[in-house]
Amino acid sequence: MTLPILLVLAGLMGAGGIMLAAAGAHAAPGAGLDSAAYMLLFHAAAIIGGTALVQQGILWRPLALVVLAAWVAGAVLFSGDIALRGFAGHRLFPMAAPSGASFSFWAGSASPRRRSALCYGAELPSSDVRGTALLLAR
Repeated sequence: MTLPILLVLAGLMGAGGIMLAAAGAHAAPGAGLDSAAYMLLFHAAAIIGGTALVQQGILWRPLALVVLAAWVAGAVLFSGDIALRGFAGHRLFPMAAPSGASFSFWAGSASPRRRSALCYGAELPSSDVRGTALLLAR
């Protein structure tokens, strides 16, 4: 049930990104709406790709759902703050845009090759095994 919800959210993010790109070009040029539009559009495409990989069983479902939800939350926080500042002249809350960008960055770094390999029990090269042991020891 969560994958269709993520796909609907990705569609809404894509539509919002198109609207913000148009507003940035016509209604409020120079207000920074282009970066908010790009953030929504790129994350929407990544969420669609991630849901396809989860559906095919390529990504470990629990970790992928957390990452995809964090991408949605981070992109919406960042873009919402930038759009509100461009149109209304005030922020969503202090540090909302940096928090959203950091949230999306954290989510993207939550699934590197080492953790994916650990989830599937795959063999790692010896140099990665030492790095993974250090990661797990922290």
